[in-house]
Amino acid sequence: MKFTAVQIATIIKATIEGDPQTEVNSFGKIEEAVHGQLAFLANPKYEDYLYITQASIIIVDRQLQLRKPVAGTLLRVDNPYGAFAMLLNQYQQMAAQQLKGIQEQSYVAQTASLGEDVFVGAFTYVSEHARIGKNVKLHPQVYVGDRVIIGDNSVLYPGVKIYHDCVLGTDVTIHAGTVIGSDGFGFAPQADGSYQKVAQIGNVVIENGVEIGANTTIDRATMGSTIIRSGAKLDNLIQIAHNVEIGHHTVIAAQTGISGSTKIGKHVMVGGQVGFAGHIKVADSTKIAAQSGITKTVKHSGMTLNGTPALDNSAYLRLLAQLRTLPEMEKRLQ
Repeated sequence: MKFTAVQIATIIKATIEGDPQTEVNSFGKIEEAVHGQLAFLANPKYEDYLYITQASIIIVDRQLQLRKPVAGTLLRVDNPYGAFAMLLNQYQQMAAQQLKGIQEQSYVAQTASLGEDVFVGAFTYVSEHARIGKNVKLHPQVYVGDRVIIGDNSVLYPGVKIYHDCVLGTDVTIHAGTVIGSDGFGFAPQADGSYQKVAQIGNVVIENGVEIGANTTIDRATMGSTIIRSGAKLDNLIQIAHNVEIGHHTVIAAQTGISGSTKIGKHVMVGGQVGFAGHIKVADSTKIAAQSGITKTVKHSGMTLNGTPALDNSAYLRLLAQLRTLPEMEKRLQ
């Protein structure tokens, strides 16, 4: 697909500086882009590349003062990074719209219902009474269990597995290898030291506009639902246990583990490798540094936490400063 500078400028509300008929057909980083590609400059550290890049069109800040001539056509906007992100999203959507129909060697149960313009990739399995909305894209090797509901415009990448009775809203994106609705880790200890499995009869509910990275697992509830609220964004390699609730527009980085029945509020930001104990609550707008351990309920919204067990960040930094003095204190005591 080819686009001219004037077409792109219309989408991102840019001012054109150069040839409005310049064409591009792909994207590139400003330091690596070649002729026919579109790049952007948002970080001033990369400005030197602006004067040597081979990119045909470059998105730049409206206020940028040029120090040298630029070979490509400039598109001046208020927020170059945001404008570039918008174009990438639109390009991806246009590419996805070309995927339609049911490929050979896939299976769709007779009782399943498919909306308009659905794509079902090869070796995908859609089970009994599943309901697939309009413009949904099921890439190859996706499994959709019995009675699963998937809302309009959702995309499931290769190898995603959705167990029975789970519900996905509209505009949900799930990346390769993720498993939704596997059994929660529920085992009752017995008198003889063995463990009796507790049946997990709930489901997982993923609301609108959620994006989930690759190889993440979200366990079904023992009873009721494990819930991912609208707008939440989950990274790769996250474990979410049974009956957890993730609030609206919360973001969670990779390798985080959340134990059962923990409730995380809205607009929470969680760094990588954070661990949450079970049956606790985390207040709205909490920020949690990477590798922290959340062992008890966070009652006050807006806190920044660090360390294990997690402390208020300022207290944690003071503690670190004091720890550095311990060797010298020991020498003095000796």
